[in-house]
Amino acid sequence: MIMMRQALGVELRRRRRAQGRTLLDVSSAARVSLGYLSEVERGRKEVGSECLAAICAALDADLSSVLMAVAVDIAAQERPTVVALPTQRPAAAA
Repeated sequence: MIMMRQALGVELRRRRRAQGRTLLDVSSAARVSLGYLSEVERGRKEVGSECLAAICAALDADLSSVLMAVAVDIAAQERPTVVALPTQRPAAAA
């Protein structure tokens, strides 16, 4: 089962690492505890809307862009994998 909190955590961690920033740096800027931010990034804690907005602001990311990236990730996971099977051709008439 796909968990929103896990997909959100992955996206927040991806953005933080892309900026070369530490958990301590972002947690300080967002005014959330380091442990809490770590738990959010690992998908172990649900994050409230105000806290998420603070984390996004600390990452200089629009909340909408973070949520859109999460939605795209979840949509990709929800789609069943389509495997193209070779079709059998009818035997040639002799």
